[in-house]
Amino acid sequence: MLKQTEFMNDRREWLETDGLGGFAMGSADGIPRRRYHSWLTVGVGTQGERCTLLNGVEAMLHVGAEIYALTCFQFADSSITPGVAGRLRAFSSDPFPTWTFRISQALEVTCEIFIPKDQSRLFAQWKLLGAAPEAKLFVRPFLSGRSSHALQRENKALNFSTTQTDGRLAWQLFPGVPRLQAQSNGQFRPEPHWYYGFRYEIERERGYDFTEDLASPGVFEFQIGQGAALIAFEAVAPDCNQEPPSASLGKVYASERSNEIQRRAALGTIYDRAADQFIVKRGTRRSIIAGYPWFADWGRDTFIALRGLCLARGRYDEAKQILLSWGSAIRHGLVPNRFPDAGDTPDYNSVDAALWYVIAAAEYLQRHGMSRADISQRTLLEYIAEILAHYRKGTLWNIHCDSDGLLSAGEKGVQLTWMDAKINDWVVTPRIGKPVEIQALWLNALHLGSHLLRDRSLAELATHAFSSFMEKFPAPGGWLYDVVDVNHQPGIVDLQFRINQIFAVGGLPLQIVRGELARRIVDHVERLLYTPIGMRTLSPEEEKYIGHYRGGPVDRDAAYHQGTAWAWLMGPFVEAWVRVRGSTPKAIDEARRRFLAPIFTKLEARASGHVAELSDGSEPFTPGGAPCQAWSLGELLRLDRQVLDKNAAGRQSAAWDDWATALDASGTIRT
Repeated sequence: MLKQTEFMNDRREWLETDGLGGFAMGSADGIPRRRYHSWLTVGVGTQGERCTLLNGVEAMLHVGAEIYALTCFQFADSSITPGVAGRLRAFSSDPFPTWTFRISQALEVTCEIFIPKDQSRLFAQWKLLGAAPEAKLFVRPFLSGRSSHALQRENKALNFSTTQTDGRLAWQLFPGVPRLQAQSNGQFRPEPHWYYGFRYEIERERGYDFTEDLASPGVFEFQIGQGAALIAFEAVAPDCNQEPPSASLGKVYASERSNEIQRRAALGTIYDRAADQFIVKRGTRRSIIAGYPWFADWGRDTFIALRGLCLARGRYDEAKQILLSWGSAIRHGLVPNRFPDAGDTPDYNSVDAALWYVIAAAEYLQRHGMSRADISQRTLLEYIAEILAHYRKGTLWNIHCDSDGLLSAGEKGVQLTWMDAKINDWVVTPRIGKPVEIQALWLNALHLGSHLLRDRSLAELATHAFSSFMEKFPAPGGWLYDVVDVNHQPGIVDLQFRINQIFAVGGLPLQIVRGELARRIVDHVERLLYTPIGMRTLSPEEEKYIGHYRGGPVDRDAAYHQGTAWAWLMGPFVEAWVRVRGSTPKAIDEARRRFLAPIFTKLEARASGHVAELSDGSEPFTPGGAPCQAWSLGELLRLDRQVLDKNAAGRQSAAWDDWATALDASGTIRT
């Protein structure tokens, strides 16, 4: 629990999710600072689009003639009103977001909210601690019915008239959007008003529009001095006809709360509970949300994150469902880069998403155990074969296996690797040719595929590709070029010192580079790219290095992969660091102490279990991007539960030695 006498400007963020793509999110001090901060944002359709219905509430406690604000907002003139400074005594996000307000020495109020799993419904309870039988609570909801990415101005088309059926209040804000319903144990008084000029400070800092108007349909009144105040807000389909409630709201609340406490406790640590928030249902399929609050489903992110969020945690059934769901969307041997927020046509502009799919599928099969009688496993093998076949013969975006056995990819104006920032027609890091991490993924995919598919030609191709890799990528200084045959021009290399070379040593099942060169790569990477909470994407010694991720969208996209540090890259770096030291118990202990423990210490202060997308490459290494990122947490869990778990690491190493084809120092194949 976080405790302090002054909570104003406490930007630590909490997150509740519904397992369906929707969420609630906000700040510890209660001030909405993002357009995404809301009490009920729900998924609509099956492709990741979201609609914000309930932006938040205003809560005011009346005790006799005194009025006490339990919420606050910032407005366009920068004023924060009504103020709760000094009144907010404590905040905790575990197991649910809970605020405690001190009214007097003898009187406190708590506010608790939560979203049950697989329900687009939020419960809120306010409880008086102490005697004040005359106390009343007034709660005014603020509504919008907009896209989660948008902002709203006063809109005459918004219908915030209230209908009431079977004890439920309902608002159909716009045709076609989900209907918002509410039940309470208080009285509702229709009192429709627009409220103007809500200011979202983080949006301003990020260079976006940052003010909006919100509609309020009325106010709930509770005799809180006589018992707890309850409201349940729920999103339902516009044409949904529901049965009357079968139980009182109090009983439903108590049951759902108890069930949710037990469910969350069974997940394990706060990091396991955070991991669970990324795994969602999409109609009949399962997927992983790349990050909250603005990302939806991304292929690359999904299969990097799956290794930690699912496999390292023993969530094999969820891993299988995710692999099968995405596999069914493979086209031309490519896994979708992402499913857009609207529409049913996925984007396929990724060279590595399909390779990460092969890695994740192979690791799932290795951990779960192979059974060729298993229909789902045979389906996964078919997907792997399809990917490798298309990559060998060539597919979209000039992705093809070159005569040297390496994988070449790229066309002008298209971003294909994970360094995918694009500003209008400017691809910031095009990396056309043969990027180093793509070759590491390709070699791993070929070796694993040769074993899984019992295809000797894949093993022979891997041997040829390995020989070409060792001929073309090592730089004279004891590191690896970032791209060779740049723009498909033989012999042209990208000399910039980047993090991508680390995948030749760590982060993948099979280590490509070994011996002295591997040790020198890791030493160079640690010296130039390591920060306490992530790995820089470009060396500070490079002319194009940008040390701070800030400003408007153009400024931030320009810095995205030009020095900005990414948390997920700690996984491959730490694994490489341990590998070049022989993966000994001593090396594992030292890596946990030096690299992992400090990150956990920082996360404990955030109290949410979540890891941000990125941070500044230069001090003070301020976190940025999405505050809750799937692959950031996934790689942290993979380190904690697998790479730096001495028992698990030993079992994993032995399993790969027995199960998969591996490289020796000369590139020959051991079977």
